[in-house]
Amino acid sequence: MSDQNTKDDITATKADRPRRGFLKAAGAGLAATLTGSAVAQTAQPAQTAVAANKVTLPQINNVATEGKTPDPDPLAPPDNRVGFAIVGIGHLTIDQILPAMQTSKLAKVTALVSGDPDKAARVARQYGVPSNSIYNYDTFDQLRDNPAVQVIYIVLPNALHADFVVRGARAGKHIFCEKPMATSVADCQRMIDACAQHGRKLMIGYRSQYEPVDQEILRLVNSGQLGALQEFIAGNSQNKVVPKQWRSNKQLAGGGALPDIGLYCLNAARFLSGEEPTEVFATTTQLTDDPRFAEVENGVHFIMRFPSGFTATCAASYSSHESRFYRLQGAKGYAEESPAFGYQGLKMRYGVRVDEHNVVIEPTLPAVNQFTREIDHMASCVMNDLVPHTPGEEGLQDQRIMEAIYESARTGRAVSVPQPTKPTRGSPIVVEDF
Repeated sequence: MSDQNTKDDITATKADRPRRGFLKAAGAGLAATLTGSAVAQTAQPAQTAVAANKVTLPQINNVATEGKTPDPDPLAPPDNRVGFAIVGIGHLTIDQILPAMQTSKLAKVTALVSGDPDKAARVARQYGVPSNSIYNYDTFDQLRDNPAVQVIYIVLPNALHADFVVRGARAGKHIFCEKPMATSVADCQRMIDACAQHGRKLMIGYRSQYEPVDQEILRLVNSGQLGALQEFIAGNSQNKVVPKQWRSNKQLAGGGALPDIGLYCLNAARFLSGEEPTEVFATTTQLTDDPRFAEVENGVHFIMRFPSGFTATCAASYSSHESRFYRLQGAKGYAEESPAFGYQGLKMRYGVRVDEHNVVIEPTLPAVNQFTREIDHMASCVMNDLVPHTPGEEGLQDQRIMEAIYESARTGRAVSVPQPTKPTRGSPIVVEDF
């Protein structure tokens, strides 16, 4: 089994934030103002707890001219972050996910699962994962016995998602799964059913929904500044797929450009419009003289029609120079993102009418780690027993649409899209200070 993987509202609420400053201020005020014996007796247990938690260390500087070094703060919050087991240690995990864990407020990596024991041991040493919390794909089910793991993060080739999500749910763990959710509607449903049966949460990693630029464009839509939406135009291309890598294997990937990079265009149209397409028309291309595309399409073009009359025209390519963009056009204005869909460096601008003049605005938004944001959202949902913003139903609906796109390309006809029977999005993304 290959472990190579190049894969690819939010934060805690205020209640989840560290209380150090509040507790210190409250403690000082209590000591200065409370004099009644009854109140003093009430405060005594808290003071006793602080004293019991105090750690005193020997002074390093014993010279009279030097100041004392402070002891550890007994009011520092304990590390109650949610523990994640990362399954698959490929490029995405090493380059993006593990560094994101280092900056997470609510999550930490507590276990690793890999088919390469040497690589897993080296990564574990780097990120402080105990050696007894390293697993392989055969011992994966033993995660059920690791209390330090609350969430399993699946970062594997697409066709392997379903089995490991089902096994993870059976092990009693919540699941965070990379997109695309799976390679068939049946597998998506199997994943949802397994998590529901075992009372576990399931979140799909649609990181673009959690980052500031897309959130700002969504705000423009919801505020009515763009007016009634008319059309969405998007492209996502790259020229990087390697022959014999799992992305070129139809059985493992489920397809070529569509499920990997075309999915960003598809999901953005749904997310920003708040509508579900009713019909798709599509074509695909497969270069016969390029060994990368012996099994999968190199390109896909598709049009989606929505109930309001809104349309989305999208293209994705594995054989074009890297380019990522989208433009959302409304009756009163437009918004565009270019570059779009990437891990960083996203930029937006929008055009609206102000005081009888057409103006173009290019807001500067904070650069954030998208992976940290979505990881923290999942951890917050575990802590607060909430349905994740992008649950399994979101991935299932995208898979329904992709299957309709492939059917349209095969038949040369427009194909109706089955509508979701359950909500495709859960708890709102709470954006505070990151």
